Amino acid sequence: MTEQASAQNLETLSAELLEKARGARSGRAAKGVFVGTYLRQALLTLRAGAELAEHDSPPEATLHVVTGRVRVVTADESWELGAGELIAIPGQKHSVEALTDAAFLLTIRTEIDRG
Repeated sequence: MTEQASAQNLETLSAELLEKARGARSGRAAKGVFVGTYLRQALLTLRAGAELAEHDSPPEATLHVVTGRVRVVTADESWELGAGELIAIPGQKHSVEALTDAAFLLTIRTEIDRG
């Protein structure tokens, strides 16, 4: 079965999700934007000061900031990123904090079943 491609405007979706994040107790909102055989993408939004607490890293992933500024923190390092910047997610536990209202695209390689 072949899925028909459809375009999504990440800036528009970011604005919609940021409105939800501003009203949420957690200060965040997210939506899956693509699921393929080996790739998954989600748009996440955080209001300023909100964070994704420390969590394990997937095998391979990138974080691309769509709007705002975020900080990615590991036990050893931290990176501040702004709109248009992309980082490979470090292969260790990390957290993400919004320095301003922010939206970012998380791209994750899913596990390949070698069965």
